[in-house]
Amino acid sequence: MRSLGKRIELLKVIAHSVRIKILEELTKGVKCVTDFEEFLDISQPNVSQHLSLLRRYGVIDYYIDGRLRCYFLRDPIVTDIIRLLDKDYKEELPAPACCPVTKKGKYPGKRRR
Repeated sequence: MRSLGKRIELLKVIAHSVRIKILEELTKGVKCVTDFEEFLDISQPNVSQHLSLLRRYGVIDYYIDGRLRCYFLRDPIVTDIIRLLDKDYKEELPAPACCPVTKKGKYPGKRRR
């Protein structure tokens, strides 16, 4: 089980629009830097910085195929996180019965003053 610190660190590392797009692509399979440049519309050095950060934290890794660096996912939780972020929820959660919005019920815990 990951410590709280490791979970927070992982969320901070992936919490960037470019890195989420990179991870979404990697859930589909192996990609090289030029693949990322095509759909991200950012410079190769910028792509490399994002890939380097993801690699430093163990989220992704790469292998060399000739002159290409081919990147792939290492951390299996990333696929679950990306799938969860893409999920479309139809409704919000209902307010609890003790909520001031619903004006029903009483708070089940002890009130502190």
